[in-house]
Amino acid sequence: NCGIYFPEIKRDPGRYLHSCPESVKKWLRQLKNAGKILLLITSSHSDYCRLLCEYILGNDFTDLFDIVITNALKPGFFSHLPSQRPFRTLENDEEQEALPSLDKPGWYSQGNAVHLYELLKKMTGKPEPKVVYFGDSMHSDIFPARHYSNWETVLILEELRGDEGTRSQRPEESEPLEKKGKYEGPKAKPLNTSSKKWGSFFIDSVLGLENTEDSLVYTWSCKRISTYSTIAIPSIEAIAELPLDYKFTRFSSSNSKTAGYYPNPPLVLSSDETLISK
Repeated sequence: NCGIYFPEIKRDPGRYLHSCPESVKKWLRQLKNAGKILLLITSSHSDYCRLLCEYILGNDFTDLFDIVITNALKPGFFSHLPSQRPFRTLENDEEQEALPSLDKPGWYSQGNAVHLYELLKKMTGKPEPKVVYFGDSMHSDIFPARHYSNWETVLILEELRGDEGTRSQRPEESEPLEKKGKYEGPKAKPLNTSSKKWGSFFIDSVLGLENTEDSLVYTWSCKRISTYSTIAIPSIEAIAELPLDYKFTRFSSSNSKTAGYYPNPPLVLSSDETLISK
């Protein structure tokens, strides 16, 4: 109840928040019914997480997740010894004693990916359970989850939404309707992925030497996407109606640098111009 931001969000959440599309809630339930363990890991504190999720997902949002971790302090959550923080239980949104290990699913605060992974081994009965981690921050989500925990990573990249409605597909290039992700509700205003000040998020132009043409290069951010993401998508909505066994093309050293973008690479990377990695 302090400051300006939190009281205002509490007073009128609908003014600031979008409710989750039914397709995404259905997708989460399908994953759980298929035997997947669902995790929610956020650096928000428990009271704020509850406020947001009850509005966005519904009052029963905890039924969708086996484990909820708040105040995760990402990217530090993925740290290895000696920097690991212990998990803590919660009582009335106040953190309690530190836990030496994580023994059962539930709602916890802080913690670390190593102890979480030990719990996932126990819950799945597998020595090396596979984890797919969704996040929208390269710094806090995608890089540490891939680099330190070797998890599969799905980058939610809002810059991919800038091409929505501007790309035309020939009929023969379209996937069958049952394999396409579907967008519901009003469309967000497309982002302009080419800033007037900074240029494109994905490519940059380097001045050529005297009597030579300028060359196009991948930006630092673009190279991080293909290095640390398994795939990149504009939103979870974009994949929510795909079959659970849909096979995505992933970023890898053996594929092109645009292979892991779903449903399509950015238009600026789809041209025939030669790009240079530097």
